[in-house]
Amino acid sequence: MPILPGFHPDPSICRAGDAYYVATSSFEYVPGVPIHRSTDLVTWELVGHAIADADVVAAPSGAAGASSGIFAPTLRHRDGRFWLATTSIRRIGEGQLITHAPDPAGPWSAPAFVPGTIGIDPDLAWDDDGTCLLTWRGFGPPGIHQVPIDPESGARLGEETVIWEGTGLADTEGPHLYRRGGWWYLMVAEGGTHLGHGVSVARSRSPRGPFEAHPGNPILSHRSTEHPVQAVGHADMVERADGTWAMVHLGIRQAGSHPRFHVLGRETFVAGVDWVDDWPAVVEDRSDLPARDRAWADAFDAPALDARWVAPSADPASFARVGDGLVLDEGRAAAEPEQGRVLCARIVDCGWDASVAVVDGDACLSVRIDASHWYGVELVGGTARARAVSAPFDQVLGEAPAAAGDRLAIRVRPSEPALGESAGPDAVGLGVERDGAFVALAELDGRHLSTEVAGGFTGRMLGVEALGGPARVSEARYLPGLA
Repeated sequence: MPILPGFHPDPSICRAGDAYYVATSSFEYVPGVPIHRSTDLVTWELVGHAIADADVVAAPSGAAGASSGIFAPTLRHRDGRFWLATTSIRRIGEGQLITHAPDPAGPWSAPAFVPGTIGIDPDLAWDDDGTCLLTWRGFGPPGIHQVPIDPESGARLGEETVIWEGTGLADTEGPHLYRRGGWWYLMVAEGGTHLGHGVSVARSRSPRGPFEAHPGNPILSHRSTEHPVQAVGHADMVERADGTWAMVHLGIRQAGSHPRFHVLGRETFVAGVDWVDDWPAVVEDRSDLPARDRAWADAFDAPALDARWVAPSADPASFARVGDGLVLDEGRAAAEPEQGRVLCARIVDCGWDASVAVVDGDACLSVRIDASHWYGVELVGGTARARAVSAPFDQVLGEAPAAAGDRLAIRVRPSEPALGESAGPDAVGLGVERDGAFVALAELDGRHLSTEVAGGFTGRMLGVEALGGPARVSEARYLPGLA
């Protein structure tokens, strides 16, 4: 089971005292780069986001923005400060960006861009003399690039070099540098971020190379196996307070009939690390992960939105206000095919129920993977209707008058197809909750809301938006469901 279920890809981990912190990719969503905290590597809480400025995320609105925005981060702690490096795709011409904060809950500094560092997946490491090294996947020439920098200003302090080209597998990326004893280790992701994904490692006596590859690379991969977690890779390691080491990495959980589908996005998992002949050896399933209640209800009566709420390509505070419930400014018109300003929360279970109570205006509760792939139940002029969008198709599949007290509701249950059957990963029910019971307007195959159909790097989100004019919601609820 993942330690961060749902759309939490490209994890980077660091330790500060007795606490661990993990940052993950966020792509089009604002605020960007969620950061979680744990003291045991098992139970995690969201403490904030590193990129709050929508102009830094700079993802285009609509379907074009889904896999733009903020790519893989690296999170490190040094001299009392947290440092984060990442890539803003729309601002990639300015180079890799670096921000810092005394507390991962923020506030974070305005980003410093490192000129001329075109590529993705930046890493920060400090040499023995205190020099900060920026290491990233460069686009020209391909390979893992490195340059010494001033992380405060982003100024380059030396010549750029290519320190490793990988093992020959595709897409050598996601570099991280570590010092252990007399060795420096360079860990990378290879094989692409889908079923061929894996983790490779090389070592050198200097963080600037030359590097020798582990003779057994990749040191972690589930490709061509029956393992329930696939596409494992993009790993980062941390030394624990007791001197042992641990690794976080992404993976996907597929379901449905062949070729199977994953819908929650790339999730974060944890593994142990042993050292054999001064090489890291991955020990999976070392941690016992207890069941955790992930249900929540939000009456929107706090001074500010809960940190779970984000929005594609826009600051949630620019269109959503809390206090007397949730007030949403005018969003898209009901007949338009693309979602507009939609407030979103990550979906973290394979089976679940969600509902919202709309008390004023017209609104939509949706499950989305991007602006062109979503299912929703809309309240329009007193009528509840189920709507499915899988670009370019857009159809209302059922409707009925909404009774007083009805809540817009979505129910998702995993599929278990028999051999030879064709089925998606789950069934998505759209309807209303009436007197505590779910009343379906339509039930849909969930494969259209999978990465295998929609493409891209994100995962499913629960969305709430106003239709045509302002709307007010008194409560939103999320409850993990039974399979």
